[in-house]
Amino acid sequence: MTEIRRAVRWATGELAAAGIASAPVDALLLAAHALGVEPGEARRLLIVGGIDLPPSYAALVAERATRIPLQHLTGVAPFRNLTLSVGPGVFIPRPETETLVTLALEALVSAAADPDAPATPIVVDLATGSGAIALAIKDELPTAMVYAVELDPLAHGWAVANRDRLGLEVEVRLGDARTAYPELVGQVQVVTCNPPYIPADQVPVDREVRDHDPALALYGGPGDGLGLPLAMAARAADLLAPGGVLVMEHADTQGPGLLRALAATGHWAHAQDHPDLLGRPRVTVAVRDLGSPS
Repeated sequence: MTEIRRAVRWATGELAAAGIASAPVDALLLAAHALGVEPGEARRLLIVGGIDLPPSYAALVAERATRIPLQHLTGVAPFRNLTLSVGPGVFIPRPETETLVTLALEALVSAAADPDAPATPIVVDLATGSGAIALAIKDELPTAMVYAVELDPLAHGWAVANRDRLGLEVEVRLGDARTAYPELVGQVQVVTCNPPYIPADQVPVDREVRDHDPALALYGGPGDGLGLPLAMAARAADLLAPGGVLVMEHADTQGPGLLRALAATGHWAHAQDHPDLLGRPRVTVAVRDLGSPS
């Protein structure tokens, strides 16, 4: 059963039986990967029919049915205009995080309207993982100087590989986001961060997340899970120039708590929550107080 129509139909059934909600899409994307073509071309071939899939397709479907992430099998994850390399040891970028990039770019454009703004804005991405946020910002705003930091050596390696393959000039440093870039303190226009924020006792139900995303990228600490996000927000307050902007992702239940915690520090002039592409509370944008020292 290697003809593309029958094979994709079979694969969809196998993946659906394994509890994978995106079974039709995954079956098609695995077919594209097996054929070495773009997804659009695989869709065309599916309509045309009469094309045989290689034997490797069945093996890919079997692996996906065990809940190995699709992106680990194809080796890539789309993010905004980029195709990122991903695999074991790095957090797979999610579509909802694209909202964070949009808000960061809006903050940079707004800052550029100030006649006193630096000609070259500085952006720091804390806990960069695959480099998705930092690289997307550099790709869409080449005039920005973009810096990124990642604590985990495996994830750092993925970020460096993505940077080098895409040819984007971003510094990717191996280190702790909570103490990152001391030479940039007080000089940064925008800090972005998609921190670990899942409460330590709330293990994800999805096996793709629980078993394959690195724990270092998932868990924000005990209680409400805001321990690490708030520590990174404190570093952002150090790095940002007065009036600079922090753009931080959070779980859809954490927005009110994060806003209260930020207000209590006295570092932020104001903060506002924003929804993701599905309308769920997802990203907090906070403006550094003009008169508040770190």
